[in-house]
Amino acid sequence: QVQLVESGGGLVQAGGSLRLSCAASGSGLGFPLMGWYRQAPGKQREMVATITRSGSTNYADSVKGRFTISRDNTKNTVYLQMNYLKPEDTAVYYCNDREFSGATYWGQGTQVTVSS
Repeated sequence: QVQLVESGGGLVQAGGSLRLSCAASGSGLGFPLMGWYRQAPGKQREMVATITRSGSTNYADSVKGRFTISRDNTKNTVYLQMNYLKPEDTAVYYCNDREFSGATYWGQGTQVTVSS
């Protein structure tokens, strides 16, 4: 069983920065593909960024050049550095793990609010 624990959300002014962290745990799992998704009120959950265990990354167009995803495999932790935040980045951010089996796991979510 996978447990994903997120931290680092909060309230920030437009143009500011936040760093999200997600610590993963679970025996016998490799955490091959981890990522961050977000869901704003009234909208569908969307991919923000993903990263493989080897460090290959993928970003949504809306965050390219502003957000950076990274991971520390020794700690099974994935990070999302968010710079130049905009009000439209306001959402609940979820950590995600997708295993080789196809099983997908989600964290509990952390709120990010960007004021204008």
